[in-house]
Amino acid sequence: MTKLAVILLPIATLALAGCGDSAAEPEAPAPAETAEVVAPEEDSLPPADRDSFAAAFAAACPAAEPVNNASCQAMGMGSDSFLCEYGLGDDEYLRHKGVVSQGEDGYVLDDPETVCAQ
Repeated sequence: MTKLAVILLPIATLALAGCGDSAAEPEAPAPAETAEVVAPEEDSLPPADRDSFAAAFAAACPAAEPVNNASCQAMGMGSDSFLCEYGLGDDEYLRHKGVVSQGEDGYVLDDPETVCAQ
């Protein structure tokens, strides 16, 4: 035998030994159970926007100028609170910040004493 045959013979023997043994194959894992999907509550409020923030601000701060524009962002995934930047009166810039949270009938302004004083 040549040197190449001496080297390849053990490799070929090992390769062929693993091909015909089907009893040693592991069993397929059982399918995992899937979690049940829970639908969101139907009576939850839509995300806060300019109109909902303006209504909450007007209810908490009746003596202040009306909200001209507002941009609200959720405080976190699944949170009921929104951070809103807003402008009052004729001001087109978002110079003020306030937080609204879901209340019984709509959004309510958190910490109205501080927000109304801005």
